Amino acid sequence: MIYSFRNDYSSICHKKVMDKLIESMKEQNIGYGEDYHSDNAKKLIIEKLGHDADIYFLVGGTQANTTVISAVLRPYEAVIAVESGHINVHETGAVEGQGHKVITIKGQDGKVLIHEMQHILDTHMKTHMALPKMVYISQSTEVGTVYSLEELKEIYEFCQKNSLYLFLDGARLASGMAASGITFSDLGKYTDVFYIGGTKNGGYLGEAVVFNNKEIAKNFDYAQKHYGALMAKGFVASIPFEVLMQGNLYLEIGKKENECASYLAEGLKKLGYKFYSNSITNQIFPIVPKELFFVLEERYGVELWEKLESEFYAIRFVTSFTTTQENCQEVLDFLKKYQCN
Repeated sequence: MIYSFRNDYSSICHKKVMDKLIESMKEQNIGYGEDYHSDNAKKLIIEKLGHDADIYFLVGGTQANTTVISAVLRPYEAVIAVESGHINVHETGAVEGQGHKVITIKGQDGKVLIHEMQHILDTHMKTHMALPKMVYISQSTEVGTVYSLEELKEIYEFCQKNSLYLFLDGARLASGMAASGITFSDLGKYTDVFYIGGTKNGGYLGEAVVFNNKEIAKNFDYAQKHYGALMAKGFVASIPFEVLMQGNLYLEIGKKENECASYLAEGLKKLGYKFYSNSITNQIFPIVPKELFFVLEERYGVELWEKLESEFYAIRFVTSFTTTQENCQEVLDFLKKYQCN
């Protein structure tokens, strides 16, 4: 069977997560996140943060983004994000569907820029325009880049100075942390709210929303229920984090994903391919001739990222917790033969 590089959630979950789920099958648990598993997972996360926080378990990234933003912002308040941000491009208008404008800035390498955010604030017309109140970033970004600790600090300080909340999307946080060196403790210090992705990082589902700013977490459980994000079987969403937060497993998953992506990227560079972005995480974006994309799409499930000039496409390979170096080498061997034909 040829390995698929379409995404990082094609496989059910890490074996240790599945073992834990099977171990829990004969249990009976209290519903709606008031169970032992949820309490234990929260305890493990708080230990990594190094301080107390309000934590909630939701199903997936889009649900987490929409519920957090809708719960924190008032109806007339808006969120700032880069044009390529997930909430702007890949969530079917979910945030704006709840009445919150997404104010976009161009950014650079998928990351927000301070001067562009300042321009938004400077040109805001009181009363007549949606009020900027939150900054949305992701780690890693949609194009595989990461924020350094210094960049994260700078953005957080800008938000603090301008009475903005900083929200970090951690759908691919394991990969982002492994690439950037940013720790859970750092995220606890330099964000108001973030989430730890489980779905794309070895869990079968689940995102752990962490409110460092407890003031904005007030009544979040009501918002969670209101937006259909409160599971009766809440323990199903928290069990993966009981495992992923043990020791260094979460970071090890991200490191393995990044190492496989780096191996593939280096091999593609040796074959002469250029790249759309300078990704150092588990998403890489080689530029290939249009006809080659269709071959790779059928064989490896890669996705089109952007149509470029002169019949070239930027495409995306994604590595996951199941990817091996051998899977990557198979791609490189295939391309060598393809180039020789």
